Amino acid sequence: MNINDIHACNIFTEITQRIAGSFRYSSIIRKVVGSPMVVWVLWLIAAGVLFVVEMMTLTFYLLWLSIGALAAGLVSLIAPDAILFQVVLGSLVALGLTIFSKPLVSKFRSSRGFKDTGTEIVGRQGVVVEPIEQGQYGQVKVGGDTWSASSVQSLGKDEVVRVVKRGTTIIEVERWGDMN
Repeated sequence: MNINDIHACNIFTEITQRIAGSFRYSSIIRKVVGSPMVVWVLWLIAAGVLFVVEMMTLTFYLLWLSIGALAAGLVSLIAPDAILFQVVLGSLVALGLTIFSKPLVSKFRSSRGFKDTGTEIVGRQGVVVEPIEQGQYGQVKVGGDTWSASSVQSLGKDEVVRVVKRGTTIIEVERWGDMN
C-alpha cells in the first residue's frame, strides 16, 4: 500500500464518520430501537419480509424495495447512527431500480413468444369458491388457480361464472348465463 492509498482510506473514513455524525438520530429513537448495532437487523428483516411478499405477488416492485432495504442495511453496518442517510439511500436504490427496470420489462413483455398468463384468463369459466356479495370480494377458482374476485352481482358458492376483467390480483366476474 502506498501513501496515496492510505490517504484515500483516511479520506473515506473521515467522510463516513461525518455522514454518520451529521445524521445522528435522537435519544428517543435510540431508546425504541436500542443499540445502533441492531438497526441492520431491522433492515434485514424488512428486506426479507418484502422479498417473501414479492414471491407471492410476482410484480417486481417489492423486489426493488427489498433490495433498497438491503442497501440501507449495508449502510447501517458502516454508519449505524445515520438513520436518515440509510432511509434516503434505500429509497434511492429502490426508485432507481424501478425506473431503470421499466424499459427492460416492457421490452421483455413485447418480445416474441412472451405470454402473460393473466390476460389469458379473461373469458374463461370459473367456479365461485367463496360467495361474492355486491361491492365485496370473494374467491373464484379458474383452472387450477384461485383468485380474489368481485362482481356487480351477488354470487353464491359453486355458481359458474365467466371472467370479465383482470386487475393486478383481482378478477371481475359475472354469471355464466349472463353473457352477451
